[in-house]
Amino acid sequence: MATRKKPTKTTARKAAAKKAPSKKAPAKRATAKRSAKPLVERRDQPENLRLRSVSIGLTVNDLARSLGWYRDTLGFVVTDEWRTEGKLEGVEMRSGAVTIFLGQDDWKKGRDRIKGEGIRVYGRTAQDLDRLAAAIKARGGVLAHDPRTQPWGERDFGMVDPDGFRITVSTGD
Repeated sequence: MATRKKPTKTTARKAAAKKAPSKKAPAKRATAKRSAKPLVERRDQPENLRLRSVSIGLTVNDLARSLGWYRDTLGFVVTDEWRTEGKLEGVEMRSGAVTIFLGQDDWKKGRDRIKGEGIRVYGRTAQDLDRLAAAIKARGGVLAHDPRTQPWGERDFGMVDPDGFRITVSTGD
């Protein structure tokens, strides 16, 4: 003969909760207005490359001369260096959020190799461009062109480093 257990307080509450309607009104959810255009553009799949920064490495003819130019004329700071048997082979330099790498040419591709052709390095700054250009000139820097406003509204000036790499510094977004 089967016996029935007497319900305990806990099981009685659970059973009543299942049967009885809730006395609380359901909470209203805040709804955000949806725009027709998503805030972030949807990326293709498979996921493509997403860089957070880009640095440049330059092979130079005379590392000591280039290091001095970037440090003393432009104000870059040496953050690392590479030596082989005590000889300086390369440096990492920073200015603001920008990192550049300078490496001594090993001449395996010939001593007559032209550097700087076909490349221009662009940098943006929030600094006063005229004052910055004047400071570079005062430290012995030569500008390829003085600060000027371009037809599209951006202001810039240009320089050429000791190996012929062209550098443009500009303001703008």
